[in-house]
Amino acid sequence: MRIAEHTGNQPLEVKVCPSGYPGIVFQLAADRTAAIESIAIRSAASSDVPVLFLHGQGSEPSVMRFRGAPYTTIQVVFKPHALYTLFGWDASEYCQGLLSAAQFAAVKLENQLMSASSTDERVSLLVSFLEEKGKQANKRDELIEQSLDYIKEHIPSVSVNDLIKALHISERQFQKRFTRVVGIPPHLFIRVRRVNEALRMMHSGQYERLSDVAYALNYYDQSHFIRDMKSFSWVSPKHIAMKVSEFHNDLAGSSYL
Repeated sequence: MRIAEHTGNQPLEVKVCPSGYPGIVFQLAADRTAAIESIAIRSAASSDVPVLFLHGQGSEPSVMRFRGAPYTTIQVVFKPHALYTLFGWDASEYCQGLLSAAQFAAVKLENQLMSASSTDERVSLLVSFLEEKGKQANKRDELIEQSLDYIKEHIPSVSVNDLIKALHISERQFQKRFTRVVGIPPHLFIRVRRVNEALRMMHSGQYERLSDVAYALNYYDQSHFIRDMKSFSWVSPKHIAMKVSEFHNDLAGSSYL
């Protein structure tokens, strides 16, 4: 869970790299309206952002523009398979999308969050809502969950072929099931997660050169590494290296001003 409180009155523009994880966001300005003015990706933009919304898998970097007002945001990061497991949805139908409270049966929760008097109370409400969803959940694809664990443990070198061999499943079946449960195809999910790992490694300060990061993550060559970094973070690795101290990096992904 990521909680942010902004006390200034200057508009902010936050660039966000996709993490491959869905989640729920509650965002409220001091005047009790939505703090986020708009969210844009390369292929679309939304200027009517709900105070409470659920977002699907992201595979494009986004820009969130915040109004010039104090605000609080609470973001709950789900596991990659959560839309399928918790809500019983085909996650591929919600890739890059935003759902309002009414669209995921959370109008009561939204009203409670708006009425709450503290951030701690709001966190408790969100946790209770998700715990109840967890009790009702009756859909699981354990093979895909295993594949996600495998990807996490072997992110520097994992490939779709590795997963197929390890899980003893046909490529066609694996692609279909993974996309339904996670929301995006496995090769794209691996690319997104590998870029997130690259950003984490760069932020750690343990690597002197970008080529060292590329080598540690088994990129075929420097140009392949640069292409993926540009695809998922708006900027080139060189510029990221210059701004790396400004990055915020956690499970929700990487973001910078």
